[in-house]
Amino acid sequence: MIALCGITLSNYYNKVKMVLLEKGLPFTEERVSTGSKDETVLAATPLGKVPFIRTPQGTLCESQVIADWLEATYPQPALMPADPFAAAKVREINTFIELHLELVVRDLYAEAFFGGKVSDGTKERVRKKLEKNIPAFMRLAKFSPYVAGDTFTLADCSAWVSLPLVSMATKAIYGEDLPAALGCDWKPYLKLIGERPSAQKVTADRKADAAART
Repeated sequence: MIALCGITLSNYYNKVKMVLLEKGLPFTEERVSTGSKDETVLAATPLGKVPFIRTPQGTLCESQVIADWLEATYPQPALMPADPFAAAKVREINTFIELHLELVVRDLYAEAFFGGKVSDGTKERVRKKLEKNIPAFMRLAKFSPYVAGDTFTLADCSAWVSLPLVSMATKAIYGEDLPAALGCDWKPYLKLIGERPSAQKVTADRKADAAART
């Protein structure tokens, strides 16, 4: 059986969890904090990042690597189109979400979510990037009704866990929901995906975990 290792606070952990749930795969969960120095953990994820998975064949780290392996190993129900070009378009959107939106705004998280401090220079740099990258993302995103078109795909597993973070972080730092201000009407989409059993399970587990630790 697959063991999903990480923390429910992580959007990338929840991305992989959503893939597992959408595919109806049995799995267990193992709480492992990011940045662990445990040698057993580092043998599975050398940078100490989460999530990673344990499988009968061995371990895998990096959420997209894990998602691609799950899709190749358990192709039904499919989260990627059969057509190679259509599949590439899904990967394109997925890359934009993670590399050009979430990874950029991650530099604000220390102040936006964890009580730390981010320099004014970092805030200015991140805002400039997002003001360029969000409209670029919207040239690719469909929201018709799913982010890549009329079918739920792996890109939705990424979008649903990451777009709210971009919104919340920018609102906390700049006093403005930058995705919404720049034409990304993400809230109806979030509600749509949130009605899926996989999303409801991810949300319930994250809230229960947070409550247990307060």
